[in-house]
Amino acid sequence: MIVLSIAIQKGGSGKTTTALNLAAAFQRMGKNVLLIDLDPQANLTQSLGIADDSDLSIYELLKQAASGELTDVSKAIVETGVLPLIPANLELASAELELVSMYGREQLLNQILGQLDDTYDMVVIDCPPAVGMLTVNALTASNYVLMPLQAEFLPFKGVQRFVKNVQLIKKQLNKRLEILGIVLTKFDEHKSMHRQIRSQLQDLYPGWVLEAGIRSNISLAKAQEQSKDIFTFDVNANGAKDYYALATEIKERLLTVAEQ
Repeated sequence: MIVLSIAIQKGGSGKTTTALNLAAAFQRMGKNVLLIDLDPQANLTQSLGIADDSDLSIYELLKQAASGELTDVSKAIVETGVLPLIPANLELASAELELVSMYGREQLLNQILGQLDDTYDMVVIDCPPAVGMLTVNALTASNYVLMPLQAEFLPFKGVQRFVKNVQLIKKQLNKRLEILGIVLTKFDEHKSMHRQIRSQLQDLYPGWVLEAGIRSNISLAKAQEQSKDIFTFDVNANGAKDYYALATEIKERLLTVAEQ
């Protein structure tokens, strides 16, 4: 079971859109994929038409794991009609403070996912836009991290800080964690700044910038408004083409890693 975190230290980068539609692309490739909403804003949960006040959410599972009384994790999985989801609720915002003083706090999500081993081919985690205890839990439980990034100056500076945090987590908490790559979102090949940022990233992180960029596409937002993935909403949209291309490229990278 591959665990993939979608994470970056910047809001508005397209994390939720990428988590949803990348998972949907892998589902179309025949993979059994589970989504986890680990962001207190619960945007992924809401995008799938689920109320953010569910009784059994990732917050309750984390609290149970911390107390050593983890129940059947499968009971928290919601069948959304798009992809199965462990939802977030509004209480997740308090988890950062509650977990700080708990023993083994970085490994709680790892314990939760341990119940699901081999149930799914892939778990995709939508992380908060900050490196707090929730994101640390996600990265500690993950095989890979994918970083969505807008091709603008401020997000570009932020990725350098985030990479240092990922490397620290790999060293101290999860030696199997690897950076899968950087995907540029809301990308416009015709804009010189976008091309410049891509070039600078390629120079700074050789081999990390994925060829499949995600173009600006209003259909991506409209699909989420209707609680759908882009393929269900409009399979011919640029967003669908881009996310399928991204999934294909990631699949090839994973095969290359497996062969090494």
